[in-house]
Amino acid sequence: MKLIERLGHVLNPRRTKGFSEPPFWDLDRAWSLLSGGLTGDREQIASNFEGYIEGAYKASGPVFACILTRQLVFSEATFLWQRNESGRPGELFTAAGLELLSTPWPGGTTGELLSRMEVDASLAGNFYATVADDRGRLGRAATGPGRRIVRMRPDRVTILIGSNSDNPNALDARTIAYLYDPPTHGGVAAPEPVVLLPEEVCHYSPIPDASARFRGMSWLTPVLREVQADKAANVYRDKFFSRGARPGLVVTFDKDTSPEKFKQFVEMFRRQHEGADNAYKTLFMGGGADVSVLAADFQKLDFRAIQGAGETRIAAAAGVPPVIVGLSEGLAAATYSNYSQARRRFADGTMRPLWRMAAASLQRLTAPPTGSRLAVDTRDIAFLREDERDAAEIQGIESRTIRTLVDAGYTAESVLAAVAASDWSLLHHSGLFSVQLQKPGGGLPSSSTPATGEES
Repeated sequence: MKLIERLGHVLNPRRTKGFSEPPFWDLDRAWSLLSGGLTGDREQIASNFEGYIEGAYKASGPVFACILTRQLVFSEATFLWQRNESGRPGELFTAAGLELLSTPWPGGTTGELLSRMEVDASLAGNFYATVADDRGRLGRAATGPGRRIVRMRPDRVTILIGSNSDNPNALDARTIAYLYDPPTHGGVAAPEPVVLLPEEVCHYSPIPDASARFRGMSWLTPVLREVQADKAANVYRDKFFSRGARPGLVVTFDKDTSPEKFKQFVEMFRRQHEGADNAYKTLFMGGGADVSVLAADFQKLDFRAIQGAGETRIAAAAGVPPVIVGLSEGLAAATYSNYSQARRRFADGTMRPLWRMAAASLQRLTAPPTGSRLAVDTRDIAFLREDERDAAEIQGIESRTIRTLVDAGYTAESVLAAVAASDWSLLHHSGLFSVQLQKPGGGLPSSSTPATGEES
């Protein structure tokens, strides 16, 4: 379907009960929007994707380490269907529809899909994907052989917004489509832009952009200054070693020194005393020259503490404790107990929310069975094994609670429901009591009582 026809299909008036006929944009205005004529009715990614890749991801050690740590743990999850039982998550099970996530593209794995989701979300704040087949059909039309998930480069995606009042900031404004404009490659003309309906796109944006309604924000945005400062510190350190292993020297001469002698001295000095190989050599100066140190060494500058503080702020923005990443400040105070607490914080406070949002986003590309939803199975993740031990301890406590309540006369069904929901109002008593609650000698059948006058 051609772009303008596809857009016309999206923007056709659709009568809905309680909702007026929405004149989003006429086709002329829509085409102007797609051509760049309007900017107020679309949301483009705020961050510079290429800048974040080249300036942070590939150039900053702490940034790469934080993203890599998040990615490696995030990619360990697998997907299953989960029943919805009385509004609460139920059992996990497997059924048709999960094949697309287990093999998202030929040769691809769930871990690779999750890895790309994490990298795009960290650098651009958004991950976009849709479904395609071997015939080139996209979205809901992709039902043929070779059905696979295709990633859309986040900085090439525009969110189209519509409202009854033709105002993207109106309260009834909503996403009506996603526009993907493929980049050019190798001098070949780019393909025609593609318009996809919201239900055809997986849009994963874990951190919302407060200045927009529908797009996400990279966690790097608030710490760009820290990233730049860390890179500057690395440059400073390199200059320290490449220029004599000293922060700086000042050499002064008598005012009568000729320019020729000054130039010769500078060339000789740099040749014999600059560079790490010449560090700590004895410096001999001729008459009329005086040397003084401009700055102190790294220890007096407390260089490690300065750089470590910036690394810690970067890790905090990423939601990764420094000890998990292996940053200097985290390792300085690291113990087994601290690491265990940091691991729990990272798993419960960062990874689990991300997994839930990722499952909800990917569900748009699949068809869950009735009464179920897409969920993440974390039972085989080695990073969470200590959580499994804690869960086993909790199950032990719950089993003892169940035994106590059943012995007290409550029905087994109501006990299981009450413990699962942590709601004691769900308990129902059977009317039967434990023998420990009977009076001594009481409660025996009358037939077993010896008659008066009989010998027992």
